[in-house]
Amino acid sequence: MEGEVLRDLSVLVCDDSELVRTQLKETLTTIGVEEIIEAKDGEEAVAVCLEKQPDLVFMDIIMPKKDGIAALKEINQQDPMIKVIMASSSSGQSHLRNSLLLGAYKFIQKPISEIVIRDILYNFLDEHPARKSKV
Repeated sequence: MEGEVLRDLSVLVCDDSELVRTQLKETLTTIGVEEIIEAKDGEEAVAVCLEKQPDLVFMDIIMPKKDGIAALKEINQQDPMIKVIMASSSSGQSHLRNSLLLGAYKFIQKPISEIVIRDILYNFLDEHPARKSKV
């Protein structure tokens, strides 16, 4: 049942660390998400969101080319239905406050545990029931 509900979600993983992207993709796959897209910086994430329109984005804040905050602003302007979860290894309150003010869906600390990811996915589905039956 669990994987059935999650397999229709489209998730973008954006982090400049290939290791972090790989770990997050493995966790999402284990949980049951089948459509996982990758981006290595905010610039790429914005382009991917415009083209693929994922349901959720896990986005690092500190990245080259375009940081997560700038990318969040652009993604929200393009498509406010895409929910962006900001991730940071620093616990700076300014990042948290800025992210939430700019429309981030959630703000999480790295390393990201499977339990946290699972909770975010199920909360998203509870808040957006139409996504459960997305074609």
